[in-house]
Amino acid sequence: MVVGLTGGIGSGKTTVAGFFKDKGIPVYIADDAGKRLLETSAEIREKVTALIGKEAYTGKTPNRKHIASVVFNESSKLEALNGIIHPAVAKDFETWKSEQNSVYVIYEAAILFEAGGYKKCDINILVTASKEEKIKRLQQRDKSSIEEIEARMAKQWSDEQKKKLADFEIENHDLSLTKSRVNELHDIILKRGKN
Repeated sequence: MVVGLTGGIGSGKTTVAGFFKDKGIPVYIADDAGKRLLETSAEIREKVTALIGKEAYTGKTPNRKHIASVVFNESSKLEALNGIIHPAVAKDFETWKSEQNSVYVIYEAAILFEAGGYKKCDINILVTASKEEKIKRLQQRDKSSIEEIEARMAKQWSDEQKKKLADFEIENHDLSLTKSRVNELHDIILKRGKN
């Protein structure tokens, strides 16, 4: 079974993914895979260079700052970039999944609902936190300004929109409660997997 795991920026979905990993569940982080493929796939390098220009790469190394500055100002280029990366990640995930030996795997993606990836998952879990909590975490993690954080948040769906599509929710404001919720969901998923 594939369990989709998502949450808005700063919700702590990576922490939650770590709790599932601690239980021996294989975790695939789509954003990390996207970054890896951007660096290692010659086909992607060619397509991204054609889309954004030669400045997209320095040799074989992606110039992330330049790519981000271009796509954040042109939504059509962001869509085109996603159109290059997402199918490659989906293919990479299928290969990875076939190598796992577990009742279920976690597919962690920031825009699981926005990109429609949730449709390929058997169960979807949404990690939530209050806006204040998310901002606090992001300021500590990225040293970003509140304006930068709010601009990034505005590009994602709200938790309310995501809740309509999620099977389960994990409120992540107290780590011990979050961990026990992960344990509870782990048992529910295992039972479903055996039926």
